Parts: sequence; C-alpha cells; structure tokens
Amino acid sequence: MKAAELIRVRLDAGKDVFVLRRLGRAAAELAGLEPQDQVRVATALSEVGREVYGPGAAAVIALGDDELRITLSHGQRSGLAGSEGVRLAGRLVDQVELDDGHVTLAKRLRERPWHGQVADIRDGLARLAPVSVLDELREQNRELAATLDDVLRLNAELQETNTGVLAMYNQLSAELEETNRGVVALYAELDEKSSQLREATEARNRFWATVSHELRTPLNSVIGLVRLLAGPGGDPLTEEQTHQVELIGRSAETLLALVSELLDMAKAESGRLDPHPARISLTDVVEHLHVTMRPTSGRGGVELHHHVAPEAATLYVDEGMLVTILRNLLSNALKFTESGEVRLEARADDDRDEVVITVADTGIGIATEHLKRVFEDFYQVPGSFQAGARGTGLGLPYARRLAEALGGTLELSSTPGEGTTATLRLPHHGGPPELERVLVADDDEVFRAAARRMLHGFATHVDEAADGAAALEAMAAEPPDVILIDLLMPRVDGHALLLRMAEDDRLSRIPVVVVTVEPRYAPEGRAVLSKHGLRRDQLIQAIRQARGGEA
Repeated sequence: MKAAELIRVRLDAGKDVFVLRRLGRAAAELAGLEPQDQVRVATALSEVGREVYGPGAAAVIALGDDELRITLSHGQRSGLAGSEGVRLAGRLVDQVELDDGHVTLAKRLRERPWHGQVADIRDGLARLAPVSVLDELREQNRELAATLDDVLRLNAELQETNTGVLAMYNQLSAELEETNRGVVALYAELDEKSSQLREATEARNRFWATVSHELRTPLNSVIGLVRLLAGPGGDPLTEEQTHQVELIGRSAETLLALVSELLDMAKAESGRLDPHPARISLTDVVEHLHVTMRPTSGRGGVELHHHVAPEAATLYVDEGMLVTILRNLLSNALKFTESGEVRLEARADDDRDEVVITVADTGIGIATEHLKRVFEDFYQVPGSFQAGARGTGLGLPYARRLAEALGGTLELSSTPGEGTTATLRLPHHGGPPELERVLVADDDEVFRAAARRMLHGFATHVDEAADGAAALEAMAAEPPDVILIDLLMPRVDGHALLLRMAEDDRLSRIPVVVVTVEPRYAPEGRAVLSKHGLRRDQLIQAIRQARGGEA
C-alpha cells in the first residue's frame, strides 16, 4: 500500500521546526512507536529541520504499511550530504534518503497498522494546538530530564552488575588459585610417587638379580650332587632311591631355569640388555634349533618344519638373543600343539628392509581376550591344557624385550582351535653398521627409545638429547654422523637449534633429519619425516638422503 499522507507542515521560519518536531512525535506515538522511538523521530526531525527551513520549505508526514515516513522539501542549493544534522538523523532513524531538494526519514513500525487508523491519526494531528517556542523547549527539557533519569537508572544497574561481576571474578580467581595450588601439590605428589616407583623398581631389580645369583650356586651344587649319586662311579642305589634322586634333579633344574628367567627379566627391565651383533647364518641357527628341539616334537605326531629363504640367510644380529627368542617361540608352539605341525619360516621384506621370521603352529590357539595379555609378566592363559604345561609366564615378555633390544618387534596372532602364529621382525643387515654415531634430539623419551630400536644395527652408537641445548653440548663433545631433530623442544627448540648449527662452521656440516608431528612447519631444504606411523625403512632412507646417499 502506498504511504498515506497524515499532515503537511510549512517550514518557512525557525519556529516552524518546533511545530514539526511536536507533530512528528505525536505521529510516532499515534502510529504505535515506543516512547524512546518517539523521541528519536522528533529529534531527527528537529536536526534536519534546522538544516532545511526557509521560504518554500515544507514537510509531509505519511504512514506506510510498515514505516513512518517524513519527507522534507527544501530549496537549498548546496547538498545536505554529510551535514551534521543529516548524520545525526541517520543514527536516530532507520533510513535517510537524499534527493535533489528532498530529505526523507523513515522509521519502521513494530506492528502493521490497520487501514482505519490512518484517518484517526490524521484527525489527532489536526487537533493539536499550535505550539510556541517556549512550550516546545519545555517539552524538550522534560524529555531530557526523563532521558537523564533513564541514564541514571541504567548507570545504577550497570554499577550493580559490575559489582556482581567483580565479586564473581574474585570468587573465580580464588577458586582458580586454589585449583592451581591443588595442581601444583598434585604434581609434587606425582613426582614423589614417580621417584618412589623408580626407587622401588630399582630395588626390585637389585633384589631379583641378587637373589637369582645367590640361588644359582646352591642349585648348581644340588644338580651336581644328584649327578654324582645317580651317575656311574657312585654307590649303587635302589630303584626307588634312583627315582627319588632323579626327581630331586629335575626339580633343581626347573628351579635353576626359573632363576635364570628371573635374572634375565631383571636385566631387561633395568635396560641392561646390550646386544653384541655379528654376522651370522640364520640357516645354521634354525637347523641347530631343529635338531635340538626335534625330540620334544614327537609327541602326538607333531612335525617340526623350517624354511629360510636365501635372501634372509645372513643376518647382522646378536646370535645369543636371537636363539633365545626362537627357542622360546618354538617351545611354546610345541608345548601347546597336540597334533599337526610347527613351522618356522624366514623371508626378507625388502620394502621395509627387514627379515620376517614366523613360527606357526596348529595347536589350541588363544582367545582374543587373552591374546592381549600374553606379553604381561607372569600371565598364563587359563585352561585345562595350560594346567598340565609347565611355565612361568615370563618367556614371551622376555622374548619381546629381546626383540626390541635388537631393534625389532614381536607380535602374536591366533585363532582358537586352529593355531597361533608368532611374527618376529628384525632389521635386515648383512654387514656392520653403516654409521658410527647418530644423535636423537627430542624431549619425547618414548620416541627416543623407538628411534634407538629402529637404528639398531644401522648405527653403532645412538646418543640422546632431551632438548636443543643438550644436543649442542653433545655435538660439541662428539659430532655425530647425522642428527634427528624434533621442532618442539624446551629451552632451545628445533628451529633455534638449526640456526645455532648454521652459525657454527663445524656443526653446519652435520646432516640433519627433521622428525616432527607437524611436517608442514619444518624448514625447507631439510629431510623431513612425520612421527605418525614412522617406519624403520623410512627413517633409514631419510638419513641416507640427508647424507647425500640414495634417496
């Protein structure tokens, strides 16, 4: 619907602006606007009216479907765009339009007026008595006083709100400070518990080592005496005496094996497993195990088979540790297989530069819920078959620790009733290490340990630094062949470490591999690896690339 004219006002002189203000406010009130919006409309008309009044000037107040519109006509030659009155009016009403000789102000209505209201509003405006300047000034003063009261009220509410916010802030600050004290105390307690745990672990390891060592001597003596009694050259024994002596001997040998396992576990947990790699024939090792363990495989028609692929026949590894791992895996497979076969196979995985050795059996298998726990110390899978098999539950945990010490991994997969497969992965080296010394600069102890395992056999020495400052000290004492650098480290981070190295002629020549969780932030021109899912072959390839070797 087109806007309906409510009233027309002449603006020949300044006093007519007061009339326009009074009529504009009344029209806003009759159109249903709130008191604050009524004052805004009246003030906007007053500001623009003072800019345009003069001979021939006029204003038309009209009511549209959803807005109140006031159009002021004027004869000003200079444009009103940017004038103070128009700028202020633009802040008070919803829309200001400028045309040649016209200024239109619009204020949106909250509710759509009825068509019948237009005549009522027009009559209401016509009945307004002419207003004097003094009356209008008094009205404006009343409006100003009312506005001031509103401001004072809002200020009081704001002060009250500020008081509440300040009280809440003080309360939150006190709670946060108390929480921080609790966190600090918790960290201190955790540090203390960690120290106590380390001390307890060290004490336990010393205890096992000492007790195991002290037990070995009398057990060896018992075994020796049993052999003297039951062996040739001794006084003849009755059949029962011979049987009892043999029982004593077997029990002593069982105890000695248990003591040896405990001592080995103590060494593994204290980190004292120190491999001494050498070039060995995996074929000879496997054939020797086949011969020595074949007598135990005749029960129930269980067959023991092996196959070593030619490309995996030579390894650079600690032979004693490897034999211990394979003997443990074969012993378990034979122990829990009543019929069928146990098969040991070795092949080369060229993609990952590893030798993969599998020991698969057709035995009773392991349920999924127990498969996750077989590498826990002293854990034995429950069941009637297990009750008749001797064991301590230390074999597999110790075998895994040995595999990790050799830079490899040991995993099990199994299907109940069908069998179990143990998979041993070892670095594939046919000769001595390629590098003498590698430095790993990373504050993550877990990653440093993983890097040490992955570099086993590839580097003779793997040094560690927990931050950039420690790395600089280590490089100054013994420059490495290559350094692995993490970017996020305390004290001196990876970026700062690279800058310090670049400034030192001696350190700038050391090849660098950046290993980080955020490869996109790594500096350009460096070999860069992501920590997520990092494999040994990827790490070695990056090191060779950094040293200018094969990519």
